[in-house]
Amino acid sequence: MTAGTVTPAAPDAAASAGELLLVDKPAGWTSFDVVNKLRRAYGGLKMGHAGTLDPIATGLLIICTGRKRKEIEQFMGLDKEYVATMRLGVVTASYDTETPVLRERPTDGIDEAAVRTVAAAFVGVQQQVPPMWSAVKKDGRRLYELARKGIEVERAPREVRIGSLTVDRVAMPEVVMTVACSKGTYIRTLVYDIGERLGCGGTMTALRRTRIGPYRIEDAQTVEALVERAREMRGV
Repeated sequence: MTAGTVTPAAPDAAASAGELLLVDKPAGWTSFDVVNKLRRAYGGLKMGHAGTLDPIATGLLIICTGRKRKEIEQFMGLDKEYVATMRLGVVTASYDTETPVLRERPTDGIDEAAVRTVAAAFVGVQQQVPPMWSAVKKDGRRLYELARKGIEVERAPREVRIGSLTVDRVAMPEVVMTVACSKGTYIRTLVYDIGERLGCGGTMTALRRTRIGPYRIEDAQTVEALVERAREMRGV
C-alpha cells in the first residue's frame, strides 16, 4: 500500500467509526452528485465531501463518512495540486467553458518564453479576486446566483498562496500547467489573470485535481468501483 492510500472499510465498520473515501470524480458531476450516489450505495450512511470540485473538473475528491465527518475541515485546509489546461486568446464570464465566449484577442507575438515568464511571476502569496461564477457569498447570496441574472458586484480579494507553478506544455494557444496552491485558490481566476498579464486573455478548458495534502489521485477509486464494492459488502 502506498503512502496516502485509504482502503474503504465495509459499510458496517464505516458506519461505526467513519472513514475516508478517495474518489476520482468524473467530469460533468458535481461534488454533491458523487456524495449522493455513494450515500445511496452505502445504505444512507451520512457523508460529506472535503472540498468542492466544479462539474467541469475531474480528479481527487475526499469524502468523509460517519464520525470522520468531524474532520472535514482539516482536510479542506490542506494544500492542493491541479493540472490545468488553458486556452489563450479567449475570455468567458466564468473563466472556463461553462459560459459563452465574451471576447477573443489575437495571440500573435506570444511565445513559450513569454508564457513561462508570466506564469512564474504568480508563484508566492498574492491577493486573488474570486470569479463572479463562484459559490462565494455576497450579502447572503451566492455570486453565481447574481451572475446568472447578469449582475456583477465588487468582490473582496482573498490572500492565496501558489506554492509552485510548472508550465508542462505550450502548444499555442493551449497551455498545460501543474499548480500547487493553498486552500481557497481559484485556478480559473489564476488562468484568467495569466491571460490578462499576457495581454490576450485566457480561459480554463480542463482541470484535474491530483493531490490533496498527502493524498494522491493514484490512490483514488472511481465512483463505479466504490458503488460496486459497497453493494457487495451489503449483499445487494
